[in-house]
Amino acid sequence: MKKIILAIVVFASIFAMVYFNLEPGDDPQPPINENAPVVTGEVIELIFPADRYPETAEHIQNAIESGHPSTCTIDRNGADDNRKESLRGIDTKKGKDRDEWPMAMCAEGGEGADIEYISPSDNRGAGSWVGNQLEGYPDGTLVEFIFE
Repeated sequence: MKKIILAIVVFASIFAMVYFNLEPGDDPQPPINENAPVVTGEVIELIFPADRYPETAEHIQNAIESGHPSTCTIDRNGADDNRKESLRGIDTKKGKDRDEWPMAMCAEGGEGADIEYISPSDNRGAGSWVGNQLEGYPDGTLVEFIFE
């Protein structure tokens, strides 16, 4: 009986190696995207000051209500590409900023982000505030935005 079980295990191992084109000692896991943030498992709650940045708060809350996530995985390295993707084809307006949710610094940002025109002072103040609150957290940290 032990020989049969051993033979099945050996056969299954050889089959898996051939099927997945592996060499002995190879890791059967798919390759990791080196540009993706490593999820740390840490989740923090960020209580967003809606009274200080009401336009940004309203935009984020509306975007969440329309199906966008209430969380953001910090991915600073992807911010420039996300911003290009999310704002592609969205015209600028004099005296307004194009606010994105999820934010460009979120792994969830980029193409398909919700865009709204808001005042530059509200948008830039909120962005600076969020950046300052999250500066000590590594990429991959999951941030849940809370509004009170």
